[in-house]
Amino acid sequence: MTGEDTITAAPSRVGGLRPLGGLLAAMAVALTGTRVSAIALPWFVLVTTGSATQTGLVAFCEMTPYVVVKALTGPLVDRAGPRVISWSTDAASAAAAGAVPLLHATGLLSFPVLLALVAVIGAVRGPGDLAKEIMVPEAAERAGVPLERATGLSGVTERLASTLGPAAGGFMVALLGPLTGLVLNAVCFALGSLIIALALPRGMGRPAEAERASPASGYWRRFGEGFAFLRGEPLLLTVIVMVGITNLLDAAFNTVLLPVWAQRSGNGPTAIGLSNGVWSAAAVAGSLVAAAVAHRMPRRVVFFAGFLLAGAPRFLVLAADAPMWVVLAVFAGSGAGGGFLNPILGAIAFERVPPGLRGRVNALGDSMAWAGIPLGGLIAGAVVVTSGLVPALLIAGAAYFLTTNLAALLPQWREMDRLRGRGARQRAAEPGARPVGSDVR
Repeated sequence: MTGEDTITAAPSRVGGLRPLGGLLAAMAVALTGTRVSAIALPWFVLVTTGSATQTGLVAFCEMTPYVVVKALTGPLVDRAGPRVISWSTDAASAAAAGAVPLLHATGLLSFPVLLALVAVIGAVRGPGDLAKEIMVPEAAERAGVPLERATGLSGVTERLASTLGPAAGGFMVALLGPLTGLVLNAVCFALGSLIIALALPRGMGRPAEAERASPASGYWRRFGEGFAFLRGEPLLLTVIVMVGITNLLDAAFNTVLLPVWAQRSGNGPTAIGLSNGVWSAAAVAGSLVAAAVAHRMPRRVVFFAGFLLAGAPRFLVLAADAPMWVVLAVFAGSGAGGGFLNPILGAIAFERVPPGLRGRVNALGDSMAWAGIPLGGLIAGAVVVTSGLVPALLIAGAAYFLTTNLAALLPQWREMDRLRGRGARQRAAEPGARPVGSDVR
């Protein structure tokens, strides 16, 4: 057995499945509560105010703090430790979410107070989601699970929550009213906080060793170390830019192009729910397969094949005015391909980023990748108005295809498999490895 074989062998199980199972359970309940709230909160605003504008303002007040605060709290997550940040922010989310039905029941919930509470929920959700995300590699190591399998299971958890949460939320709102959904959201956050605080193994999710050992340094210096690290990682920067563009195009598709197609084709809103349901179910299946076998497959081939299936075909099948069964078949293939992407993306990031920088680098990377999402609907709407639906679908599909396929020609993609199976600690020990913060001026 060579030294390389020793390095890439699957880690031995040191803590059973409790670390990974507990983390995934906390992620599942928190994400499910969030997805239920995504149905209940807009409906609550609509039935109480009757204003679509105020409903949109509530969504803006939640997502804007989410993105901004998530980007800025990376140094705090690294310094305090992801476990503390996760349970404390989930507890704060539970309190703010529970305050909405409580204040409404007592007649004290004005619209400005609602906006403030929603902003608090968004602001604390950002670092809470980040903290759970960066505990995945430690949970995988403790459980003796390959990193791609752990990130694949994390993706399955997120996709299941995104599939089942809205369905449960819609049923609950229709049967019991929107306030019940908001109460369930608060309960889910509280349960997620308890799981992280009490159920995970002792010592998991502590501050990184480098953060504990280093002398006190300023927030902005530690924040700058995240930027400095990203500047020295061409592969990570390329991934972030490519995902940022595809996220913008996905937002354009989901918020404008698909609804307009459903309306103009005569298929109606049922087609939106059916196509999204098929896509989500196929994505869950793809994520399960990826969790089982992705760590044995060549990343570069699987990665770009997944994007080829997940991207342009959805746009083109709608532009072709194909029958509904063809649309659903294409969406199923698209979802299956998309299920393979997050396990590979997560594994690459966790392998290349040292534990002491994961909060900062992941926060910056996530925020940069999400930056175009609010613009997707605006751009798509303008193109549909000026050029029509079919040209908009063709332009967006071509942009998706060119973005993913031209990016594949860049030389940095050869790095995808070079560090496979080696965590950041092993990488840092390699001769010539770049020390953390070495580029900070």
